[in-house]
Amino acid sequence: KDLYFSYDNKQNVLENINLTINKGEKIAFIGPSGSGKSTLVDILIGIYKPTSGEIRVDGKRMDRDNIRSWRQGIGYIPQSIYLFDGTVAENITFGDKINQDKVIEVLKKANIYDYLQKQADGIHTKVGEGGIKLSGGQKQRIGIARALYNDPEILVLDEATSALDNETEAKIMEEIYKMSNGKTLIVIAHRLSTVEKCERVIDMDKNKSLNNTIRNDNV
Repeated sequence: KDLYFSYDNKQNVLENINLTINKGEKIAFIGPSGSGKSTLVDILIGIYKPTSGEIRVDGKRMDRDNIRSWRQGIGYIPQSIYLFDGTVAENITFGDKINQDKVIEVLKKANIYDYLQKQADGIHTKVGEGGIKLSGGQKQRIGIARALYNDPEILVLDEATSALDNETEAKIMEEIYKMSNGKTLIVIAHRLSTVEKCERVIDMDKNKSLNNTIRNDNV
């Protein structure tokens, strides 16, 4: 509500943003670099604090007392998936105790379990530093599995498929739309093909030319 944001008190990146996202909604933010789409989503998920205005979750203002629990309900899938030199299972649980059944479940949802079954060590296959032993699409699928591991209520894709070829991107987005059934899905993208199944598409570039009032564009 009435949200403004600037870096280091310089020119506003976001001005007078008013937006409601309903639970279970599939919503996308598009626009060129610098249009503020990633900044807005970073504020929504609690990475940045707005310069002025507020974020409310179920009617309650987000603050330092409840931001941790809010973040715990979010599964975040970035463009560049960080993988350390460990096993697939270790990279999914990210330091937590490995629940093998849960790991297998999310790997199946991310459509990479069949590939791992063909490897000698299965879910304990080493990925190499930075995931060097995997393709870009395989790393992205492990990133999806990691985001799903704690069964988040909200999935956030931040340009998550922009580095992939069109065919791989289409397959992964199809999987994400299926597995996000019942969850809130927030997508940041450049390409309209990425967000064609979202219920609302907000063009942040057009937003700047419409007196900074969020416009809803159905694709």
